[in-house]
Amino acid sequence: MNRLIISAALALALAGPAAAECYADYKVKRDDPLTLRYGVSQVSDANCSIEAAAGELAPRLAGDGWTLLTVLSTFGPEGLEERKASAGELFLRY
Repeated sequence: MNRLIISAALALALAGPAAAECYADYKVKRDDPLTLRYGVSQVSDANCSIEAAAGELAPRLAGDGWTLLTVLSTFGPEGLEERKASAGELFLRY
C-alpha cells in the first residue's frame, strides 16, 4: 500500500503544475486612413504583466501595420469569453 501511495505522489510531482495561460487586451491603430481597434492576444507566461506583454505584442502587431497604443490588462482564460465580442477580428489573431 505504501508503494502505491509513494508511486502516485511521485507521478504527480513529476507531472508538474499545469501550464498557466496569460492573455492581454490592447488598443492599436493604423494610419492612412486612421483605424482604431481593440484586440485580445495570448502572451507567454513570462510576459504576463502589462509592460512585458506590451514588449511581446508590439512587434507581432507591427508586422501587420498596427501600432500598439496600450495594453489595458493581462488576465487568465476566465476573462476570454467576456472580451470575445468586443475584440472581433482581433480576438486571438496575434
